[in-house]
Amino acid sequence: MANLEHLRKQAKLYLRWRREGYFPVAAQFRRWLPRFAHLSDPEVLAAEFRLGDAQELVALKHGFDSWPALIKGYESMTASTDARQAVILAAEPQLFTADIETACRYYVETLGFEVAFAYGEPPFYAQVVRDGARLNLRRIDGPVFDAGLREREGDVLAATLTLDDAKPLFLELQAAGAVFHQTLRTEPWGARTFIVADPDGNLICFAGSGG
Repeated sequence: MANLEHLRKQAKLYLRWRREGYFPVAAQFRRWLPRFAHLSDPEVLAAEFRLGDAQELVALKHGFDSWPALIKGYESMTASTDARQAVILAAEPQLFTADIETACRYYVETLGFEVAFAYGEPPFYAQVVRDGARLNLRRIDGPVFDAGLREREGDVLAATLTLDDAKPLFLELQAAGAVFHQTLRTEPWGARTFIVADPDGNLICFAGSGG
C-alpha cells in the first residue's frame, strides 16, 4: 500500500479530475462506486461528488470497505512493519521510429521538446522531454506501422499528454508547423484535445481542461 499522504493526494486528484471534466475518471467512478454504475460519462461528471466520495473510491481500490477502514488498516500495518512500499511516480511511453535523428529534430524544432539523451552511433535510442512529459524513442528496421493499420483501427494513440489548457500549446505548435492528425476541439465530456503526428506516424494526443 502507498503511504497515507499519497492516498490522501490520490483522493484529492480524483476530486480535481472530476471538477475539471477529465472524462477517463468517469470509468473509475462506475467501476468502484455502485451509485455511478448506470450513468454515462457526462452524467458521472455532472453528478455531485465530494471529497468523502473520492476517499471511498481510493479505499475500495485498495481493498477496504471505507476510508476509516483504510486508515485503520494502514496504521496497523505501519505499526507492525517499517517496510516501504513502491509508488509509481511517472510513466514514459516508448515510441518506435525508423530514423531517430529525424524524429528528434521534429520533436525539438517543431514540438518544443529537448533531447535528454541519445545512445549509439548512429543513435538507436533517445529520450525527449518537455516540462513533465518524457517520451522514449527506439529505432526499428522497417516501417513503424503496416499500411492498413490506420484504416482498420482509426486513431491509434502512442501517448496522451495532459496539460492545464490545450489551446495555447495548440497555437504554438500550429505556428511551428506541426502536423495535426486532429486539430483543437472540445470533446463531449468538456475536455479540449488535439492530436499531433510525428514523422513516423505516431499519434500524440494533448488533452487539457475545457474552457
